[in-house]
Amino acid sequence: MLKIGDIEMKNRVVLAPMAGVCNPAFRLIAKEFGAGLVCAEMVSDKAILHGNKRTLEMLYVDEREKPLSLQIFGGDRESLVEAAKVVDKQTNADIIDINMGCPVPKVTKCDAGARWLLDPNKIYEMVSAVVDAVDKPVTVKMRIGWDDKHIYAVENARAVERAGGKAVSVHGRTREQLYTGKANWDIIKEVKQSVSIPVIGNGDVFSPEDARRLLDHTGCDGVMIGRGALGNPWMLYRTIQYLENGELLGDPTPREKMEVAILHLDRLIAIKNEAVAVREMRKHLAWYLKGLPGGARVKDVIMEETGRDRMVAILQTYIETLEAEAELDLVSATTSSNETIEEAIH
Repeated sequence: MLKIGDIEMKNRVVLAPMAGVCNPAFRLIAKEFGAGLVCAEMVSDKAILHGNKRTLEMLYVDEREKPLSLQIFGGDRESLVEAAKVVDKQTNADIIDINMGCPVPKVTKCDAGARWLLDPNKIYEMVSAVVDAVDKPVTVKMRIGWDDKHIYAVENARAVERAGGKAVSVHGRTREQLYTGKANWDIIKEVKQSVSIPVIGNGDVFSPEDARRLLDHTGCDGVMIGRGALGNPWMLYRTIQYLENGELLGDPTPREKMEVAILHLDRLIAIKNEAVAVREMRKHLAWYLKGLPGGARVKDVIMEETGRDRMVAILQTYIETLEAEAELDLVSATTSSNETIEEAIH
Protein backbone atom coordinates (compact mmCIF):
# COMPACT_ATOMS: atom_id res chain seq x y z
CA MET A 1 0.00 0.00 0.00
CA LEU A 2 0.99 3.63 -0.49
CA LYS A 3 2.15 5.37 2.69
CA ILE A 4 3.12 9.05 2.98
CA GLY A 5 4.65 9.91 6.33
CA ASP A 6 2.32 8.27 8.82
CA ILE A 7 -0.69 8.48 6.46
CA GLU A 8 -1.54 5.09 4.98
CA MET A 9 -3.77 4.77 1.90
CA LYS A 10 -5.98 1.76 1.25
CA ASN A 11 -4.65 1.45 -2.31
CA ARG A 12 -2.17 2.97 -4.77
CA VAL A 13 -4.60 5.08 -6.83
CA VAL A 14 -4.47 8.86 -6.40
CA LEU A 15 -6.76 11.54 -7.84
CA ALA A 16 -4.67 14.38 -9.28
CA PRO A 17 -5.16 17.97 -8.01
CA MET A 18 -6.85 19.47 -11.08
CA ALA A 19 -7.57 23.20 -11.01
CA GLY A 20 -11.25 24.06 -11.44
CA VAL A 21 -12.23 20.41 -10.99
CA CYS A 22 -11.14 18.97 -7.64
CA ASN A 23 -13.58 20.71 -5.32
CA PRO A 24 -15.33 18.77 -2.50
CA ALA A 25 -18.19 17.69 -4.79
CA PHE A 26 -15.95 15.83 -7.24
CA ARG A 27 -13.41 14.71 -4.64
CA LEU A 28 -16.10 12.99 -2.59
CA ILE A 29 -17.33 11.12 -5.66
CA ALA A 30 -13.73 10.06 -6.37
CA LYS A 31 -13.40 8.84 -2.79
CA GLU A 32 -16.67 6.90 -3.06
CA PHE A 33 -15.28 5.27 -6.20
CA GLY A 34 -12.37 4.06 -4.11
CA ALA A 35 -9.46 6.49 -4.62
CA GLY A 36 -6.83 5.86 -1.96
CA LEU A 37 -5.92 9.54 -1.85
CA VAL A 38 -7.68 12.58 -3.28
CA CYS A 39 -5.90 15.89 -3.90
CA ALA A 40 -7.56 19.28 -3.72
CA GLU A 41 -7.02 21.87 -6.45
CA MET A 42 -4.12 24.26 -5.87
CA VAL A 43 -4.59 27.38 -3.78
CA SER A 44 -2.38 30.48 -3.84
CA ASP A 45 -0.37 31.14 -0.68
CA LYS A 46 -1.13 34.85 -0.84
CA ALA A 47 -4.84 34.21 -1.34
CA ILE A 48 -4.83 32.08 1.81
CA LEU A 49 -3.12 34.83 3.79
CA HIS A 50 -5.53 37.47 2.48
CA GLY A 51 -8.33 35.25 3.80
CA ASN A 52 -10.91 35.99 1.10
CA LYS A 53 -14.12 33.99 1.31
CA ARG A 54 -13.71 32.01 -1.91
CA THR A 55 -10.20 30.89 -0.97
CA LEU A 56 -11.21 29.81 2.52
CA GLU A 57 -14.02 27.76 0.96
CA MET A 58 -11.38 25.99 -1.16
CA LEU A 59 -9.69 24.86 2.06
CA TYR A 60 -12.80 23.02 3.24
CA VAL A 61 -12.37 19.27 3.66
CA ASP A 62 -15.30 16.88 4.18
CA GLU A 63 -14.32 14.18 6.68
CA ARG A 64 -15.55 11.57 4.17
CA GLU A 65 -12.81 12.63 1.73
CA LYS A 66 -9.93 11.72 4.01
CA PRO A 67 -7.11 11.00 3.57
CA LEU A 68 -6.77 14.19 1.51
CA SER A 69 -3.86 16.26 0.25
CA LEU A 70 -4.31 20.03 0.03
CA GLN A 71 -2.07 21.75 -2.52
CA ILE A 72 -0.59 25.23 -2.23
CA PHE A 73 1.63 27.27 -4.55
CA GLY A 74 3.74 30.41 -4.34
CA GLY A 75 7.15 31.88 -5.13
CA ASP A 76 7.93 33.72 -1.91
CA ARG A 77 9.30 31.63 0.96
CA GLU A 78 7.78 33.65 3.79
CA SER A 79 4.24 33.67 2.38
CA LEU A 80 4.44 30.00 1.37
CA VAL A 81 5.47 29.03 4.90
CA GLU A 82 2.72 31.13 6.49
CA ALA A 83 0.12 29.64 4.16
CA ALA A 84 1.37 26.14 4.97
CA LYS A 85 0.91 26.92 8.67
CA VAL A 86 -2.73 27.84 7.99
CA VAL A 87 -3.30 24.53 6.19
CA ASP A 88 -1.45 22.69 8.96
CA LYS A 89 -3.34 24.16 11.91
CA GLN A 90 -6.66 25.39 10.54
CA THR A 91 -7.75 22.60 8.16
CA ASN A 92 -8.28 18.89 8.55
CA ALA A 93 -6.28 18.00 5.44
CA ASP A 94 -3.86 15.12 6.02
CA ILE A 95 -1.04 16.17 3.69
CA ILE A 96 0.34 19.52 2.48
CA ASP A 97 1.37 19.36 -1.18
CA ILE A 98 3.48 22.02 -2.88
CA ASN A 99 2.81 22.66 -6.56
CA MET A 100 5.93 22.55 -8.68
CA GLY A 101 4.32 21.66 -11.96
CA CYS A 102 1.67 24.19 -12.96
CA PRO A 103 2.70 25.45 -16.42
CA VAL A 104 0.37 28.44 -16.85
CA PRO A 105 2.09 31.84 -17.24
CA LYS A 106 0.12 33.60 -14.50
CA VAL A 107 1.64 31.13 -12.02
CA THR A 108 5.17 30.78 -13.44
CA LYS A 109 5.62 34.55 -13.80
CA CYS A 110 5.19 34.76 -10.01
CA ASP A 111 8.21 32.47 -9.67
CA ALA A 112 5.87 29.64 -8.65
CA GLY A 113 4.64 26.33 -10.03
CA ALA A 114 6.82 24.90 -12.80
CA ARG A 115 9.28 27.79 -12.49
CA TRP A 116 10.92 25.94 -9.59
CA LEU A 117 11.93 23.14 -11.96
CA LEU A 118 14.90 25.24 -13.08
CA ASP A 119 16.49 25.48 -9.63
CA PRO A 120 17.01 22.46 -7.34
CA ASN A 121 18.54 24.74 -4.71
CA LYS A 122 15.38 26.81 -4.48
CA ILE A 123 13.35 23.62 -4.19
CA TYR A 124 15.46 22.53 -1.24
CA GLU A 125 15.20 25.92 0.47
CA MET A 126 11.44 26.28 -0.02
CA VAL A 127 10.48 22.71 0.87
CA SER A 128 12.75 22.56 3.92
CA ALA A 129 11.31 25.86 5.19
CA VAL A 130 7.78 24.48 4.94
CA VAL A 131 8.74 21.12 6.46
CA ASP A 132 10.30 22.87 9.46
CA ALA A 133 7.17 24.98 10.03
CA VAL A 134 4.44 22.31 9.96
CA ASP A 135 3.54 18.98 11.53
CA LYS A 136 1.70 17.41 8.60
CA PRO A 137 3.63 15.48 5.93
CA VAL A 138 4.82 17.69 3.07
CA THR A 139 4.89 16.42 -0.52
CA VAL A 140 5.64 17.92 -3.93
CA LYS A 141 3.99 17.53 -7.31
CA MET A 142 6.31 18.33 -10.19
CA ARG A 143 6.91 17.89 -13.89
CA ILE A 144 10.05 16.28 -15.29
CA GLY A 145 11.47 19.64 -16.40
CA TRP A 146 10.97 23.10 -17.85
CA ASP A 147 11.70 22.04 -21.45
CA ASP A 148 13.74 19.37 -23.24
CA LYS A 149 16.98 21.24 -22.48
CA HIS A 150 16.24 21.64 -18.77
CA ILE A 151 15.20 18.30 -17.32
CA TYR A 152 16.35 18.13 -13.71
CA ALA A 153 13.78 15.64 -12.43
CA VAL A 154 16.27 13.50 -10.53
CA GLU A 155 18.07 16.47 -8.97
CA ASN A 156 14.76 18.10 -8.07
CA ALA A 157 13.35 14.94 -6.47
CA ARG A 158 16.55 14.49 -4.47
CA ALA A 159 16.24 18.08 -3.28
CA VAL A 160 12.69 17.34 -2.09
CA GLU A 161 13.92 14.27 -0.21
CA ARG A 162 16.86 16.10 1.42
CA ALA A 163 14.47 18.87 2.49
CA GLY A 164 12.29 16.40 4.37
CA GLY A 165 9.53 15.92 1.80
CA LYS A 166 7.66 12.66 2.36
CA ALA A 167 6.75 11.89 -1.27
CA VAL A 168 6.95 13.29 -4.77
CA SER A 169 4.47 13.01 -7.65
CA VAL A 170 6.00 13.24 -11.11
CA HIS A 171 4.11 14.17 -14.29
CA GLY A 172 6.11 12.81 -17.21
CA ARG A 173 5.92 16.01 -19.30
CA THR A 174 7.88 19.24 -19.35
CA ARG A 175 6.35 22.64 -18.72
CA GLU A 176 6.80 23.44 -22.42
CA GLN A 177 4.73 20.39 -23.44
CA LEU A 178 1.74 21.43 -21.33
CA TYR A 179 -0.56 18.43 -21.98
CA THR A 180 0.60 17.63 -25.51
CA GLY A 181 2.89 14.89 -26.76
CA LYS A 182 3.69 11.79 -24.78
CA ALA A 183 4.53 11.45 -21.08
CA ASN A 184 8.09 10.23 -20.51
CA TRP A 185 7.80 7.31 -18.12
CA ASP A 186 11.53 6.57 -18.41
CA ILE A 187 12.37 9.73 -16.48
CA ILE A 188 9.77 8.90 -13.84
CA LYS A 189 11.55 5.55 -13.50
CA GLU A 190 14.89 7.35 -13.03
CA VAL A 191 13.34 9.45 -10.26
CA LYS A 192 12.00 6.35 -8.51
CA GLN A 193 15.44 4.74 -8.65
CA SER A 194 17.11 7.87 -7.27
CA VAL A 195 15.14 8.51 -4.07
CA SER A 196 13.87 6.45 -1.15
CA ILE A 197 10.67 8.42 -0.52
CA PRO A 198 7.47 7.26 -2.28
CA VAL A 199 7.14 8.31 -5.92
CA ILE A 200 3.74 8.64 -7.59
CA GLY A 201 3.71 8.45 -11.39
CA ASN A 202 1.44 10.64 -13.48
CA GLY A 203 0.79 11.11 -17.19
CA ASP A 204 -1.05 9.26 -19.98
CA VAL A 205 -3.09 7.03 -17.68
CA PHE A 206 -6.48 6.71 -19.35
CA SER A 207 -7.30 3.06 -18.64
CA PRO A 208 -6.65 0.47 -15.92
CA GLU A 209 -4.18 -1.19 -18.29
CA ASP A 210 -2.28 2.12 -18.61
CA ALA A 211 -2.01 2.29 -14.82
CA ARG A 212 -0.62 -1.22 -14.64
CA ARG A 213 1.90 -0.47 -17.39
CA LEU A 214 3.06 2.73 -15.68
CA LEU A 215 3.58 0.97 -12.36
CA ASP A 216 5.38 -1.96 -13.97
CA HIS A 217 7.57 0.30 -16.12
CA THR A 218 8.56 2.81 -13.44
CA GLY A 219 8.37 0.82 -10.20
CA CYS A 220 6.41 3.71 -8.68
CA ASP A 221 4.64 3.40 -5.36
CA GLY A 222 1.41 4.88 -6.67
CA VAL A 223 -0.34 6.03 -9.83
CA MET A 224 -1.98 9.45 -10.17
CA ILE A 225 -5.00 9.81 -12.43
CA GLY A 226 -6.07 13.22 -13.71
CA ARG A 227 -7.77 13.77 -17.06
CA GLY A 228 -8.70 10.08 -17.28
CA ALA A 229 -11.14 10.58 -14.39
CA LEU A 230 -12.94 13.62 -15.83
CA GLY A 231 -16.59 12.66 -16.13
CA ASN A 232 -15.41 9.12 -15.45
CA PRO A 233 -14.85 8.31 -11.77
CA TRP A 234 -15.43 4.67 -12.77
CA MET A 235 -11.87 4.84 -14.10
CA LEU A 236 -10.66 5.03 -10.50
CA TYR A 237 -12.70 2.04 -9.33
CA ARG A 238 -11.90 -0.03 -12.41
CA THR A 239 -8.18 0.71 -11.97
CA ILE A 240 -8.22 -0.31 -8.31
CA GLN A 241 -9.93 -3.60 -9.15
CA TYR A 242 -7.55 -4.30 -12.01
CA LEU A 243 -4.44 -3.59 -9.94
CA GLU A 244 -5.67 -5.66 -7.01
CA ASN A 245 -7.05 -8.77 -8.69
CA GLY A 246 -6.56 -8.44 -12.44
CA GLU A 247 -10.31 -8.07 -13.01
CA LEU A 248 -11.17 -5.66 -15.82
CA LEU A 249 -14.69 -4.39 -15.17
CA GLY A 250 -16.95 -3.10 -17.93
CA ASP A 251 -17.78 0.52 -18.57
CA PRO A 252 -20.81 2.09 -16.86
CA THR A 253 -24.15 2.31 -18.65
CA PRO A 254 -25.40 5.72 -19.84
CA ARG A 255 -27.96 5.68 -17.01
CA GLU A 256 -25.26 5.05 -14.41
CA LYS A 257 -23.19 7.90 -15.81
CA MET A 258 -26.09 10.36 -15.76
CA GLU A 259 -27.13 9.36 -12.24
CA VAL A 260 -23.66 10.17 -10.93
CA ALA A 261 -23.59 13.37 -13.00
CA ILE A 262 -26.83 14.49 -11.31
CA LEU A 263 -25.38 13.60 -7.89
CA HIS A 264 -22.31 15.65 -8.81
CA LEU A 265 -24.53 18.60 -9.78
CA ASP A 266 -26.51 18.45 -6.55
CA ARG A 267 -23.35 18.33 -4.46
CA LEU A 268 -22.02 21.37 -6.31
CA ILE A 269 -25.26 23.21 -5.59
CA ALA A 270 -24.91 22.32 -1.91
CA ILE A 271 -21.53 24.06 -1.69
CA LYS A 272 -22.22 26.88 -4.17
CA ASN A 273 -25.38 28.69 -5.25
CA GLU A 274 -27.43 27.08 -8.02
CA ALA A 275 -26.49 29.54 -10.77
CA VAL A 276 -22.75 29.10 -10.16
CA ALA A 277 -23.04 25.32 -9.78
CA VAL A 278 -25.02 24.89 -13.00
CA ARG A 279 -22.52 26.98 -14.97
CA GLU A 280 -19.62 25.02 -13.53
CA MET A 281 -21.34 21.71 -14.18
CA ARG A 282 -21.57 22.33 -17.93
CA LYS A 283 -17.94 21.33 -18.52
CA HIS A 284 -18.34 18.26 -16.30
CA LEU A 285 -21.44 17.16 -18.20
CA ALA A 286 -19.51 17.47 -21.45
CA TRP A 287 -17.06 14.96 -19.97
CA TYR A 288 -19.80 12.66 -18.63
CA LEU A 289 -21.51 12.66 -22.05
CA LYS A 290 -18.32 12.08 -24.04
CA GLY A 291 -18.56 8.93 -26.14
CA LEU A 292 -22.25 8.29 -25.43
CA PRO A 293 -24.71 7.96 -28.36
CA GLY A 294 -26.04 11.42 -29.20
CA GLY A 295 -23.99 12.90 -26.37
CA ALA A 296 -22.65 15.80 -28.43
CA ARG A 297 -26.19 16.92 -29.28
CA VAL A 298 -27.25 16.81 -25.61
CA LYS A 299 -24.12 18.72 -24.62
CA ASP A 300 -25.05 21.56 -26.98
CA VAL A 301 -28.48 21.85 -25.35
CA ILE A 302 -27.05 21.64 -21.82
CA MET A 303 -24.68 24.54 -22.47
CA GLU A 304 -27.66 26.90 -22.70
CA GLU A 305 -29.25 25.88 -19.39
CA THR A 306 -29.10 27.97 -16.23
CA GLY A 307 -31.32 25.99 -13.83
CA ARG A 308 -30.89 22.67 -12.06
CA ASP A 309 -34.35 21.18 -12.69
CA ARG A 310 -34.32 21.87 -16.41
CA MET A 311 -30.80 20.45 -16.73
CA VAL A 312 -31.80 17.26 -14.88
CA ALA A 313 -34.96 16.91 -16.98
CA ILE A 314 -32.89 17.05 -20.19
CA LEU A 315 -30.56 14.32 -18.89
CA GLN A 316 -33.43 12.11 -17.77
CA THR A 317 -35.24 12.48 -21.09
CA TYR A 318 -32.00 11.65 -22.90
CA ILE A 319 -31.56 8.43 -20.92
CA GLU A 320 -35.18 7.38 -21.35
CA THR A 321 -34.90 7.95 -25.09
CA LEU A 322 -31.67 5.93 -25.29
CA GLU A 323 -33.21 3.05 -23.34
CA ALA A 324 -36.39 3.09 -25.45
CA GLU A 325 -34.31 2.97 -28.63
CA ALA A 326 -32.24 0.11 -27.25
CA GLU A 327 -35.41 -1.81 -26.40
CA LEU A 328 -36.78 -1.28 -29.90
CA ASP A 329 -33.50 -2.49 -31.37
CA LEU A 330 -33.68 -5.59 -29.17
CA VAL A 331 -37.27 -6.33 -30.22
CA SER A 332 -36.37 -5.80 -33.86
CA ALA A 333 -33.32 -8.07 -33.55
CA THR A 334 -35.38 -10.77 -31.79
CA THR A 335 -38.13 -10.61 -34.41
CA SER A 336 -35.61 -10.84 -37.22
CA SER A 337 -33.92 -13.78 -35.52
CA ASN A 338 -37.24 -15.62 -35.06
CA GLU A 339 -38.15 -15.08 -38.72
CA THR A 340 -34.78 -16.46 -39.77
CA ILE A 341 -35.30 -19.55 -37.60
CA GLU A 342 -38.80 -20.14 -39.05
CA GLU A 343 -37.45 -19.85 -42.59
CA ALA A 344 -34.74 -22.36 -41.78
CA ILE A 345 -37.29 -24.81 -40.35
CA HIS A 346 -39.52 -24.59 -43.41
